[in-house]
Amino acid sequence: MGEPRKRVATHGVTCFSKMKMFLLALTMAYLAKSISGNYMVSMLTQIERQFNIPTSVVGLINGSFEIGNLLLIIFVSYFGRKLHRPIMIGAGCVVMGVGCFLISLPHFLMGRYEYEKMISPSSNLSSNSFLCSGNRSQTLTPTPDPKDCEKEIKSSMWIYVMVGNLIRGIGETPIMPLGVSYIEDFAKPENSPLYIGILEAGNMVGPFIGLLLASFCANIYVDTGSVNTDDLTITPTDMRWVGAWWVGFLICAGVNVLTSIPFFFLPNTLPKEGLEDNADVTTSDKEEKHQGKAKKEKRGITKDFLPFMKSLFCNQIYVLFVIVSVLQMSSYTITFVFIPKYLEQQYGKSTAEIVFLMGIYNLPTVCIGYLIGGLVMKKFKFTVKKAAYVAFCLSLTEWLLFFFNFMWTCDNFPVAGLTTSYEHERYPLYVENKILANCNTRCNCLTNTWDPVCGDNGIAYLSACLAGCEKSDGMGINMVFQNCSCIQSSGNSSAVLGLCKKGPDCNIKLQYFFIRVVIGSLLFSISAIPGYMVLLRCIKSEEKSLGVGLHAFFTRVFAGIPSPIYFGALIDRTCLHWGTLKCGEPGACRIYDINNFRNIFFGLPAALRGSSFLPAICILILLRKFQLPENTDSSGTEFAEMKLAENQSECMDVHRSPEFENDGELKTRL
Repeated sequence: MGEPRKRVATHGVTCFSKMKMFLLALTMAYLAKSISGNYMVSMLTQIERQFNIPTSVVGLINGSFEIGNLLLIIFVSYFGRKLHRPIMIGAGCVVMGVGCFLISLPHFLMGRYEYEKMISPSSNLSSNSFLCSGNRSQTLTPTPDPKDCEKEIKSSMWIYVMVGNLIRGIGETPIMPLGVSYIEDFAKPENSPLYIGILEAGNMVGPFIGLLLASFCANIYVDTGSVNTDDLTITPTDMRWVGAWWVGFLICAGVNVLTSIPFFFLPNTLPKEGLEDNADVTTSDKEEKHQGKAKKEKRGITKDFLPFMKSLFCNQIYVLFVIVSVLQMSSYTITFVFIPKYLEQQYGKSTAEIVFLMGIYNLPTVCIGYLIGGLVMKKFKFTVKKAAYVAFCLSLTEWLLFFFNFMWTCDNFPVAGLTTSYEHERYPLYVENKILANCNTRCNCLTNTWDPVCGDNGIAYLSACLAGCEKSDGMGINMVFQNCSCIQSSGNSSAVLGLCKKGPDCNIKLQYFFIRVVIGSLLFSISAIPGYMVLLRCIKSEEKSLGVGLHAFFTRVFAGIPSPIYFGALIDRTCLHWGTLKCGEPGACRIYDINNFRNIFFGLPAALRGSSFLPAICILILLRKFQLPENTDSSGTEFAEMKLAENQSECMDVHRSPEFENDGELKTRL
């Protein structure tokens, strides 16, 4: 009699270890996918400048990841549950690695990055061909060269980036729905929130690493090793600077492939946590039971798909939760994708510095919030009703704090002819034919070339020529221009390369902005776990994998894909000056009207999130009508059919499979 007990006890330890091993492997997969995902978002500005594309195209590139998810999410979520889930997750990690490698490929197929400039390092500075000279007439007039136009076709290689991001989205498809459903199937109900909190914490550590990697790569010039950086006339704060974005994607490719290895050695099924010490059921009996169940499920793959779909759409709480998620995800996607661009323009910082500050201030707070949310759910054993109220109140508070972002603002960069006059007088923007003034009309300057200089009067000019500068000293970034007729100051009327830096007040306001971000991120992350539990507990056990997949499907179709595209188009409308390609065609935007940019960047997300509280209130009303247990114990109190099952049974007129008609798993457990 001692041998069976010993065998069962050993088996319990093994099962316990396998569940924790799967949780560890899945956490590493979350870590890897979030590293590559956040690195991709952080490098969008660099990709925009590398390929000279508008922000709307950048939104399309970002949305291609969601398109890749969209292609397979429903089928993977439903059919993947019938197949070997760990192996499918491992295969997805490998595909993500392939996508990251494809994203970095254009760097090796294109030539060197040539930024827009009037000053060439190899030019004879004594000729002063880039300065103000009244002796030439049309020598600086751009003439499109067919050869240059052919070279610029290489900028269409951004399609490689889009396709690679799409493949990365395909690879990420099985990780979340299959991983969460695996945990829900084999973990104790009271342990599930904690496990998901651990996953989300890993999902936050990944972005921290990804942002640090992005900050490091953004400070390295894109063609480092193949060009002499001493000849560069731009710095990382310049709107034309492109960092070594391709390096990080090669690193992400390797990390994703490595994290796939453990999944190929994990079993498809595990005994339910808490049932391992049941001496009446031996290891072989459990395995045979799971194998038999899997075979039955495979036979019913197509037969049960439509009934499950209809059951989910008849679930009022589930449908309302999807609507809330679509509106909230649209807001978060817009903010997350374009916040580096906004902070660069608003506070005059480089991409590397902005990304680093985002990682330091935001991500540790979110990680702590996820863990707190999971521990609170486990400690107090919230019912679905309590979880919904907690999530609603915290989310509402965070939304109200969001409006403080309108307070901490800075003015536009003072650029003569764009945001200010040559006499340093502010006037309405978008005024045509104001680039030229009396002080530079004799210079015969190009008016569409962006090679800004900062005068000692605190005003920037589109080029040294437009500043009326006649002499220059120094080389590279240390070049100084003198005798500038448009610069009216008490000094020697000189200028240096680059835009003028914003005042110290902007640095203080940036700190206030990140303090608000810390508080808001903590509230959001604490509310995320209770909110997600509402989703998991409002659907039945056998429909859970498909329900999670459909939820992800709708958030991608209506939020993840379109929101960056239409928001990018709105941002393009605030552009004050577009870069110019050698063909004469417009390139990437160099400077925006920050006031309109700010109103759009904060106003639209605030409106989307505000509208999401209406269906959220409807969810709370529906939950109050249902008789839910106020307390749960570790044995798993059944989530009452709470009249929801009655509504679904009335709605369901499609015959269900016999194996599910009398299955106790029709009742979702809390």
